Amino acid sequence: MATAEASVGDCELWQTWLPNHVVFSRLREGLKHLSPADAEKQVSSSLPSPSALPPQFLTRNLVFGFGGELFLWDGEGSAFLVVRLRGLGGRGAGEELSLSQYQRLLCINPPLFEIYQVLLSPTQHHVALIGIKGLMVLELPKRWGKNSEFEGGKATVNCSTTPIAERFFTSSTSLTLKHAAWYPSEMLDPHIVLLTSDNVIRIYSLREPQTPAKVIVLSEAEEESLILNKGRAYTASLGETAVAFDFGPFAAVPKNTFGQKGKDEVVAYPLYILYENGETFLTYVSLLQSPGTVGKLLGPLPMHPAAEDNYGYDACAILCLPCVPNILVIATESGMLYHCVVLEGEEEDDQTSEKSWDFRAEAIPSLYVFECVELELALKLASGEDDPFDSDFSCPIKLHRDPKCPSRYHCTHEAGVHSVGLTWIHKLQKFLGSDEEDKDSLQELATEQKCFVEHILCTKPLPCRQPAPIRGFWIVPDIMGPTMICITSTYECLIRPLLSTVHPASPPLLCTQEDAKVAESPLRILAETPDSFEKHIRSILQRSAANPAFLKSSEKDLAPPPEECLQLISRATQVFREQYILKQDLAKEEIQRRVKLLCDQKKKQLEDLNYCREESLISYAIRKSLREMAERLADKYEEAKEKQEDIMNRMKKVLHSFHSQLPVLSDSERDMKKELQLIPDQLRHLGNAIRQVTMKKDYQQRKMEKVQSPQKPTITLSAYQRKCIQSVLKEEGEHIREMVKQINDIRNHVNF
Repeated sequence: MATAEASVGDCELWQTWLPNHVVFSRLREGLKHLSPADAEKQVSSSLPSPSALPPQFLTRNLVFGFGGELFLWDGEGSAFLVVRLRGLGGRGAGEELSLSQYQRLLCINPPLFEIYQVLLSPTQHHVALIGIKGLMVLELPKRWGKNSEFEGGKATVNCSTTPIAERFFTSSTSLTLKHAAWYPSEMLDPHIVLLTSDNVIRIYSLREPQTPAKVIVLSEAEEESLILNKGRAYTASLGETAVAFDFGPFAAVPKNTFGQKGKDEVVAYPLYILYENGETFLTYVSLLQSPGTVGKLLGPLPMHPAAEDNYGYDACAILCLPCVPNILVIATESGMLYHCVVLEGEEEDDQTSEKSWDFRAEAIPSLYVFECVELELALKLASGEDDPFDSDFSCPIKLHRDPKCPSRYHCTHEAGVHSVGLTWIHKLQKFLGSDEEDKDSLQELATEQKCFVEHILCTKPLPCRQPAPIRGFWIVPDIMGPTMICITSTYECLIRPLLSTVHPASPPLLCTQEDAKVAESPLRILAETPDSFEKHIRSILQRSAANPAFLKSSEKDLAPPPEECLQLISRATQVFREQYILKQDLAKEEIQRRVKLLCDQKKKQLEDLNYCREESLISYAIRKSLREMAERLADKYEEAKEKQEDIMNRMKKVLHSFHSQLPVLSDSERDMKKELQLIPDQLRHLGNAIRQVTMKKDYQQRKMEKVQSPQKPTITLSAYQRKCIQSVLKEEGEHIREMVKQINDIRNHVNF
């Protein structure tokens, strides 16, 4: 028990000591040294339009991690600060030393624009430094040494950087970078995909960072001279442009997508492109074929069930979960999340929409909206009339994949952080993989509870406060469950555990093999049933709202009004009462009812067990008496069998003596008498036959003596003649032998 507690304590060491690490103090000092002139310079150089939010209100993600290390971007020093989570806060004299150790990855050519996002490449060898006015790629240095640190553990390591499309962003001052992502292939050279404000997607290779390897034009400017499409021209005049995109898993695509007529199967990455008006387009990208191939642009993808407002006109982010079939998450600035399943389109769908770029394209997939989720961007406080406080607060939302759990994703925005887990994905896959007549999986999918939404952090708890968006977050897979690390706007480190319900189970070990002889525990079988009591309690305790961690903004001089503070306390109390205490009371009642029922069942089973024990004792006594009786009967049977054999022998002797004393011959004796009377006649005939044989023998001998002479001619017999003579002689010899035997038998009978 002590060993288990010690191991758990070691696992929680980094969670305890990480907020006290010296890197956060260094980053906070750099934040204090930022002068107002620098801030004003950043505002003027970074914002695309005056209507945009100031930089301090933009959602950033300047943190990532892998291999047990946490990378934090230091904007003032243009460097990454690397903290090792393994062995952090070790016991003993090195405790303070471990809290002050970190590596600094310094950019040789630092970026001239402000960084708002850092993104690790699929090969984990490069990091993209993304800003509004440019993008730069940092190459991670080599590792070696005992702890596999960068360049053996040097305090400061120089890293080479490669600017992407530097001439393009320098010459086009009005263009801004809307979205950037790595090309998801790990087999090719690193490529990065950029979406700019001119509605064009460009794919750059690190080998040629100034020239795009492929360009996807999302506007119709070049094609309006060939095909007049009034509908698309009208929407373009309204400023409907692409705002985000995301890649789906590697999959086979229709053969006509790339214009190929061969029979070979074409595989590519589906690229989903989201427009601000909520429309989604699809194209397929494959860089395996040089110089890269892009399929037809399909869309807009029809959404079912259809909505008049097309599910909102303020779409801001899209995310494709890595599962089959593809599940798209579409986010709007009002806080709505739509979980859409990508399936093949139906025949009655309008595949030749006026917004479709290629009216000759075949059937395009459709988006089936499985569920809608509304995030609580700003806390809904109760007013004096007990009505929820009406707040029209809205802001852009960023969607992030979970690095370990494919059925979970995370949302970051100006007012906080949410985590969303989809528990119905495996039920959906089971239903789609089953037969058409399988209604059980459909019923399970219909009864499956909706997604889990965790409000992790709230940076705008009061309407009067300005939001303080985080600077980044990361998910650490720990032995105690997944944990989220949040870096606030003031570089404070918050560590929050996530729900383990959504996290998938660990894969089985190679040494664990299914053994048919090993019986599974009945309690485990009962717990895994769909209607188990444990799942029932979990459904009762499932919360629809939660109290997140509150983070106030940096406006220390302004005190919040007492009315809003009271509303905040009332709201937190109400959530605790309705979502925690009330549900725990319901669960308690269910457990007590279950315990009472189980106690009654236990009592009845104990009575049945005692009755079975008494019956077993009685049956044991009966079996014992029956066994003894069987032994006695077996002994009596043996004695009776011996007496019967003795009596049978005596009866045989009596019958033999009785027959021997009868004055009349029996039938067998009469038959024997007849045979004896016939024997003399047989002997006479046999004697005549013997005399004839003897006479023939003498005659043959005399003939042989006469024929024999010194000059007699030699007789040559053929093989057939010799064989015939031998067979005749053999038959005669056997006949003579039988006759001799019969004569001997007759003599024996006569002598008797």
